[in-house]
Amino acid sequence: MKIKYSELIDQTLYFPTEEFHVAENKLLFHDIPLMEVVEKFGTPLKISYLPKISQNIQRAKTWFKEAFEKHDYKKSYTYCYCTKSSHFSFVLEEALKNDISIETSSAYDMDIVKSLYEKGKFDQSIEVICNGFKTDDYLEKISDMINHGFENITPILDNYRELDKLTESIDTTFNIGIRIASEEEPKFEFYTSRLGIGYKDIIPYYSQKIAEHPNARLKMLHFFINTGIKDTAYYWNELYKCLRVYARLKKIAPEVDSLNIGGGFPIKTSLNFDYDYPYMVNEIVSQIKKFCEEEGVEEPNIYTEFGSFTVGESGANLYKIVSQKRQNDREKWNMIDSSFMTTLPDAWAISRKFIMLPLNRWEDTYERVFLGGLTCDSDDYYNSEQHTNAIYLPVFSDTKPLYIGFFNTGAYQESISGYGGVHHCLMPQPRHLLITKDEEGNFIYEIFREKQEPQDVLKLLGY
Repeated sequence: MKIKYSELIDQTLYFPTEEFHVAENKLLFHDIPLMEVVEKFGTPLKISYLPKISQNIQRAKTWFKEAFEKHDYKKSYTYCYCTKSSHFSFVLEEALKNDISIETSSAYDMDIVKSLYEKGKFDQSIEVICNGFKTDDYLEKISDMINHGFENITPILDNYRELDKLTESIDTTFNIGIRIASEEEPKFEFYTSRLGIGYKDIIPYYSQKIAEHPNARLKMLHFFINTGIKDTAYYWNELYKCLRVYARLKKIAPEVDSLNIGGGFPIKTSLNFDYDYPYMVNEIVSQIKKFCEEEGVEEPNIYTEFGSFTVGESGANLYKIVSQKRQNDREKWNMIDSSFMTTLPDAWAISRKFIMLPLNRWEDTYERVFLGGLTCDSDDYYNSEQHTNAIYLPVFSDTKPLYIGFFNTGAYQESISGYGGVHHCLMPQPRHLLITKDEEGNFIYEIFREKQEPQDVLKLLGY
């Protein structure tokens, strides 16, 4: 009879994987000995494994390079990192090692760009794609940087007003792009994205406002699907609509030479994850090439904006099971030493699933449980995995501590929950650990930020 946790995993999941394997009854993540980490640094603990960021960037670049060669695609590919996925300095600095561009979405992002420039992380030739609805502050910072020599900053027009404001404040020639307001999937509460300009309005707008503009040069058409890049009829239909606009625009605006297909590569949320990245890249490049040949226009430079794909799989959250509560005959609640609402807000806000595995006791018997956070909120729980409708963990014991990890949590969680701020029931932000490797392949551990202390929280509240 198979009753060990390791046997359950063998029966139900593809395991081990590229990222995970078990040695001496303990889980390793990218070969990181997680139990050694928690024994040294404690729990709850947030870890960021920086080499994974560069690895994913290089993977995407390779896929596009191979697709370009296969289809004799003559133009260039540019990888942009979406800062909104994770604004941390260590993330940007790791990503920038890979010859990438940056995509911004707010005025504060421009301050980050300026700070990185002052640190010498790049020069004024850095390419920055400025997205999002632009407040006067955002527009002012964009204009100021262009006026001071950052000629590769490209604001993507979200509405008609933005070009007027840029024209007033920029005293040199500058590039612009236009974001297409794509149609959302039928299940959405609204029909058209609130971001961008409608398909039918782009050509008239170019003819009336941009074609004879003294300084603005339209270089890029920007296309983004909220649900991501997927092999679905909806995605391909929206891409074709975008390509029709590009072809029509190219025929009257030869200076348009770039198509930004946005972001949305998924990351692994389950050990049964199945997504063929090379196939999707090959199909996208193939369809763009084929469409442009049929329309008799030059194919565009291709840009992508990957956020979660860049940084998501670099993160993990580690917890200790501190107690078990039995609420009735069937429900067992394993309580973690933190709060999901504080550390994994997507888990309760949008029912997002992450890969969850125990760090130790893989040879012990298992049981079905629910996971509860320490706040008094009924929504502070986690009750199912992506591949099944239940959670199974080694049987709780008062004498044998159990540790668990949630993996691929590197995108958005800190931005949404509020890093270092005041959290529900005053649950503290956990210690944050950075992990890199030296030239010999040894792991290097650096504490980026210590756990919040009570006085830190009380000070924020005015005590």
